Amino acid sequence: MYLNLKRYSKGVVVISYEIIMSVIMSLPRFRTVCRFKSLFLRICGASIGRNVDIYPGVWIVPARNLIVGDYVDLSKDVLITTSGGVDIGDRTLIGYRTQILSTNHEITGAGELIPVSGNVHKPIKIGADVWIAANCVITAGVTIGDGAIIAAGAVVTSDIPNNAIAAGVPAKIIKYRE
Repeated sequence: MYLNLKRYSKGVVVISYEIIMSVIMSLPRFRTVCRFKSLFLRICGASIGRNVDIYPGVWIVPARNLIVGDYVDLSKDVLITTSGGVDIGDRTLIGYRTQILSTNHEITGAGELIPVSGNVHKPIKIGADVWIAANCVITAGVTIGDGAIIAAGAVVTSDIPNNAIAAGVPAKIIKYRE
């Protein structure tokens, strides 16, 4: 019975967080509202810098293990999973519907059950002055260097150096900023 109560309690906490997150993050991006969203994330364990612009629909689960620098822009419907840790540098733009995923399922052997395979958590580091365009996917364990640009729709599965411009699936460096 104790285990059932513990599992039930955890479920209530998770669902409560999700409901509160949905309501708060659906609010418009007025400066005062963005400060309120930042305060909520700090209460949940995140480190949020000054003047962070958070559009409606941003989803961050869980907020702990998240570091966001100053003057960061999280556009509409950005999804961030932070169990592995996510660090976003100053003056970084994250485009619409981008997914930053620091957690992934383990790959099991053939015949093993996928839903109970467990998770792999790896940190993601996004440098300062980075522009990640719309609909990108940033996978666990990736570092994106300062000044890099990630083209729309790219899937970043390996590190991107400073000032590189990367595009494609998987993302490849196409040139460097001058």
